[in-house]
Amino acid sequence: MSDSQSPHPFERLTPSFLMDAIETKGFWCDGRTFPLNSYENRVYQVGIEEKEPVIAKFYRPERWSREQILEEQAFCFELEEQELPVVTPLKDESGETLFEYQGFMFSLFPRKGGHAPELDNMDNLFILGRLLGRMHRVGSVKPFQHRPEINSQNFGHESAAFISEHFIPAELKPAYDSLTRDILQAVDEITANCSNVQKIRVHGDCHSGNLLWRDDAPHFVDFDDARMAPAMQDIWMLLSGDRHEQIAQLSEIVDGYNEFHDFQSRELQLIEVLRTLRIMHYSAWLARRWEDPAFPHSFSWFNTVKYWSEHILELREQMALLQESPLTLM
Repeated sequence: MSDSQSPHPFERLTPSFLMDAIETKGFWCDGRTFPLNSYENRVYQVGIEEKEPVIAKFYRPERWSREQILEEQAFCFELEEQELPVVTPLKDESGETLFEYQGFMFSLFPRKGGHAPELDNMDNLFILGRLLGRMHRVGSVKPFQHRPEINSQNFGHESAAFISEHFIPAELKPAYDSLTRDILQAVDEITANCSNVQKIRVHGDCHSGNLLWRDDAPHFVDFDDARMAPAMQDIWMLLSGDRHEQIAQLSEIVDGYNEFHDFQSRELQLIEVLRTLRIMHYSAWLARRWEDPAFPHSFSWFNTVKYWSEHILELREQMALLQESPLTLM
């Protein structure tokens, strides 16, 4: 069987496989397994006899090393020790949190409910700002040793090169190559001017889907993308709307943030840089995962001429935003 015809590793994760893996950790499954919304890894709610269900997370093979996963989990435990509302993995009798079963690494978590926050509510943004300030105060104490950082090389240059070589339609390739060359030059120039910005341990993927509002307070979930990055990486994704609206939102977040950690105003220059890098990295992420059967099924709009044309348009809009003056605080 050729590589293109080989089954994807995640296809081995049948209900029987899941329950066998979980029962090696002393849980007795009741036969109920329910897949949750996750693409990079695979996450399931699994029923446990006479107990609350657990959440089982099976990590994508060859994405993170054991050391990188354990470092992410250790960060979550540090945050928990400071009474931050994060979901930490369950420990077995020997205190381990990362397990292996037939070629997969997996962890188990308690089930926690909640709903997405209303990010158009200024009071909510102030609360989120306070929480991010507390998180970043912990994140700035020491660096990650094994997890990478977010930078223009791995999120920008490598993403553009991969798409250009493997995915962009031939008729759009000249426009794409020229645009990404110019946009990455602008990104690199702005980044060079911010060379004194501190990179700390951050959540890395702080969008509303990874925030659950529960018990009248936000809770952070899914630190799988935790990396070294400027603090702004966890802030800019909470902003939306036009420039005036974003300034008002940002000011509210920073007011809360400054109660626990000093916001560095020089990072305002990085908002559109980080947004641009995320746009480029997201398209490359979809492209790199296209051999996973879940991706063509769930992202059927991807990898069409229409998609790439709209992607180029979006990058042109980002180029214009990079040339504007950065947001300011009220």
